[in-house]
Amino acid sequence: MASARLPGPFGNLRLCYNSTALRGTSTGGPPTDLRLATRHFRFGWLSVAVFGTLGLLLESLHGFKVGAYLDASNETRRLMWTLAHAHGTLLGLVHVAFAATLRLADPAPRRLATASRSLVWASLLLPGGFFLGGIRFYAGDPGVGVVLVPIGAVLLIAAATLVVLALGATKRKS
Repeated sequence: MASARLPGPFGNLRLCYNSTALRGTSTGGPPTDLRLATRHFRFGWLSVAVFGTLGLLLESLHGFKVGAYLDASNETRRLMWTLAHAHGTLLGLVHVAFAATLRLADPAPRRLATASRSLVWASLLLPGGFFLGGIRFYAGDPGVGVVLVPIGAVLLIAAATLVVLALGATKRKS
C-alpha cells in the first residue's frame, strides 16, 4: 500500500492506494485511482458549494416573500427546486465519499471508471431534472425536465452497485 498527496487545494490530504494500480499507467502520472479521487473530491465540493448557494437563494426567496416562489399556485416549483437543492448537495457529498472509498476498492480501472461516469451523470441529471421540472409546470404537475430524474436515479444505483462490487472483490482478495 502506497500513499500520495492530492494535488491542488487538497494537498494536505493523503490518499493511500494499492501500488498495483501503478501498473498499466503509461503516462507516468499519478495512478488512475488517485486522479479519479482528485476529480471526485473537486466535483463533490463544487457541487456542495453550488447547491448550497441554490439553497441560500431559495431561502432568500422565501424570506423576501417572493410570490413567484411562495404563492400557492407555485407549490410545484417550490417542491421541485427544494428537491434539486437537496439532491444536488447530498450527491456532492456522495462524490466526496466515493473519492475517499477509492483507497479501499480493488484497482479495477474499468469498473471504477464506469462507476465514476455513472455518478457524475447521476449528479447532473437528478438535480437538473428536478430544477427543470420546476421552471415550467402544468396544473400542478412538474415540467417535462423531470423525465431526467429516473435516468439519474438508475445511474446512481448503478454507481453504488459497482462500488459495492469493487469493495467485495477487495475483501475476497484479503
